[in-house]
Amino acid sequence: MMDRLNRNRLRGIGGTTLGVVAATLLAVGPTARGQDAAPDRRPNVVLIMTDDQGYGDLACHGNTIIQTPNLDALHAESVRLTDFHVDPTCSPTRSALMTGRYSGRVGVWHTIRGRSILHRDETGMAEVFARSGYATGIFGKWHLGDNYPSRPQDFGFSQSLIHGGGGVGQTPDAWGNDYFDDVFLEHGSPRPTFGYCTDVWFDAAIRFLAERGESPEPFFCYLATNAPHAPYLVPEAYEARYSDNPDVPNAAFYGMITNIDENVGRLLAAMDDRGLSENTIVVFMTDNGTAAGVRGDLGYNAGMRGRKGSPYDGGHRVPCFVRWPRGGIGGGKDVPQLSAHLDLLPTLIELCGLERPDGVAFDGRSLAPLLRGEAIEWPERAIVVESQRVDVPQKYRQCAVMTEDWRLVNGSELYAIGEDPGQSEDLAAGQPETVASLRSIYDEWWDDVSRNHDRVARIVVGSEAENPSRLTCHDWTGSDEDPPWNQTMIREGLVRNGRWEIEVDRAGVYTIELRRWPEREPRPINDGPGPMAHDARLKIGEFEASLPVGPEDVVVAFRTELEAGPAALQTWFEGPEGSRGAYFVSVRRDTP
Repeated sequence: MMDRLNRNRLRGIGGTTLGVVAATLLAVGPTARGQDAAPDRRPNVVLIMTDDQGYGDLACHGNTIIQTPNLDALHAESVRLTDFHVDPTCSPTRSALMTGRYSGRVGVWHTIRGRSILHRDETGMAEVFARSGYATGIFGKWHLGDNYPSRPQDFGFSQSLIHGGGGVGQTPDAWGNDYFDDVFLEHGSPRPTFGYCTDVWFDAAIRFLAERGESPEPFFCYLATNAPHAPYLVPEAYEARYSDNPDVPNAAFYGMITNIDENVGRLLAAMDDRGLSENTIVVFMTDNGTAAGVRGDLGYNAGMRGRKGSPYDGGHRVPCFVRWPRGGIGGGKDVPQLSAHLDLLPTLIELCGLERPDGVAFDGRSLAPLLRGEAIEWPERAIVVESQRVDVPQKYRQCAVMTEDWRLVNGSELYAIGEDPGQSEDLAAGQPETVASLRSIYDEWWDDVSRNHDRVARIVVGSEAENPSRLTCHDWTGSDEDPPWNQTMIREGLVRNGRWEIEVDRAGVYTIELRRWPEREPRPINDGPGPMAHDARLKIGEFEASLPVGPEDVVVAFRTELEAGPAALQTWFEGPEGSRGAYFVSVRRDTP
């Protein structure tokens, strides 16, 4: 274990709110070893996932510049999955992690356009834990839906503190958030916070652990930071550590990772103080390859080709450390077998003795025997990852078929990954039988997974669980162009349009409000860049109507009866210079 004094020394570095956290920990009670002293208690789970941090963005993986002493210590104490893969971008990775199923199967193959929304028929990781008596909490990034029925609380999390959309400052997030002193959603309700966002997430997680430390029920804590995702913003002291080094590709990006590292040190120290470390499974991973740890010849990518979004290993091979002292998982051992995000839910079900959900066919398999170091015959397997990022998935688009020996990229390039980890020599021409075999695996996989591609994850409006429903253009679908998915695009007045796929929960009278600016920014529709609007038009199901837009109108409201069932909702602000969609729409059921 890392030296306790060293951890305690790090506790005060993370951010402006640490004094509040320390007071909270002291107020909970004495530092009894309650949970660790209970021999039959099921383990707690802390799952940490950072955003856009690659395999090479850690000192323990050979990066000689970046400072990550706490993660390096966790690496030394853990079993390391050294050939562990995720999808090349964030929402797809999160969907597969939460369900144990391929992202293409569950309908999440993009980060916007309505294809970052997890379908209500899926079973999420927190639901599995909750059904087995665990307290569940998420802190940070969800990015699998901002509306019912795809929010964290709809998928089994009893506590949540999250930002909106795929990052702080994106369109679904609270207007004006900028990583400091932001407004986040606490179980669906806006809550002002103080300090840097990463510190806020760890503060909340530490409070959650402290509150649960003396409870008879075990807990599952999912701590998913938005950092080091762009925009690259961090307290100045962290960026300054790297800003004078010409070999650093992005000083703020490195600073964000060092801030995460210090927060991990705080978290592990708090677990030690509360007697939670011995019987808590700690998992550390990231959601895709590096976004800013490589720039031209600068940076370190552990010898891999590609970065975030790439079908080459640099886009999807990521760290994964697992530590559970009481369960005999640790000691700085490596597991070289091919593994993936799909495997973690089946693995945790076995390690924690959770009730396996009925009717769920996992694509992943339990890695528990490998983590325990059992002498077993591990069957060969193939895993597919892809980066579609289009409305309708395309066969062989930005994909990799992986075995322990081979990588087939985009259906045509073949690499012997053991001898060529940098994927520099395409062997396809000389290995036609291997290419054919891997293509056959992919074809079978595609035929299976693509059967679900027509399934739409609809936003449900008019439900008791969320009324009104506040929709944003982040989730527009039906266009070849990306919607205005971040707040800078909203300010710039990007001329785009699309539709929302919704389901009306029950028949009744509804009010639908159209805005160019969010409710927290009550500015006139025609204030700001973009074509002037003379009329507002709404089409929802069979209903279609237009209303005039006055010069000072902030909102245009339509009231109509709607029938229950699925529908497409689309809006237009129209004028002589052109039209665009309403970036923000509120749908409220008025009748009981």
